[in-house]
Amino acid sequence: MSRIPLKTPAELDKIRMAGHLAATVLQDVAAAVTPGITTLDLDNVALASMERLKVRSAFLGYMGYPAQCCISVNEEIIHGIPGKRQIQDGDVVSIDVGVWYEGFAGDNALTVKVGDCSPDIDRLLSRTEAALLAGVAACRPGARIGDVSRAVELVAIKSGLAVVREFVGHGIGRSLHEDPQVPNFGPARQGSLLKPGMVICIEPMFNLGVRSIRSLPDGWTVVTRDGKPSAHFEHMVAITQDGHEILSPRQPLYQ
Repeated sequence: MSRIPLKTPAELDKIRMAGHLAATVLQDVAAAVTPGITTLDLDNVALASMERLKVRSAFLGYMGYPAQCCISVNEEIIHGIPGKRQIQDGDVVSIDVGVWYEGFAGDNALTVKVGDCSPDIDRLLSRTEAALLAGVAACRPGARIGDVSRAVELVAIKSGLAVVREFVGHGIGRSLHEDPQVPNFGPARQGSLLKPGMVICIEPMFNLGVRSIRSLPDGWTVVTRDGKPSAHFEHMVAITQDGHEILSPRQPLYQ
């Protein structure tokens, strides 16, 4: 039997709410990004939003992670720990938010630019978000995880961006990370079959420079090896009888 859990309609109702609430928190934090604010200030915005919505962070305490959400700036790809760093004009800020709602996890991410940025930064952000939407569009019953992965990778190839390979998307539900893994690269028609009731997180991570990465001494923050900026976008997606449903709804930022 497959280890990939299929959600019942009642479970999907709960996970849908978890996704919607995670999306609300994410947008609250994104709206607060401005020059001079610290990444810890943004984490406090996330906490206030979660308290207002009566949810709790899915990240705080996860394998020892010390904050409400992940805030990654410029060359930081993922898992940036909020702290004293001040956001500057010209920065790119990736925000990753996860919440628990009645035993189910919601998880989503986006990257915003601060003030005026170069055309290369605009390309990085717009094409990473486009890759997310291409991956979502590939989700339907009878497709395979590889079809999603290849749809994401093709956008990177056509855009001249590098795909981070060491970190991937994942299933989600009663656990923050479930099977299957959802890579952002690889051949089509490979991997697990998509079936109604599956819920996955698609999360492309593209670098403006090379794909090589390294981890900082804090044990969490992952950065580009060449110091060039990175972008990260994520949606929760349910496979339905006739296609898919985005469970972390928001308007595209760069389309």
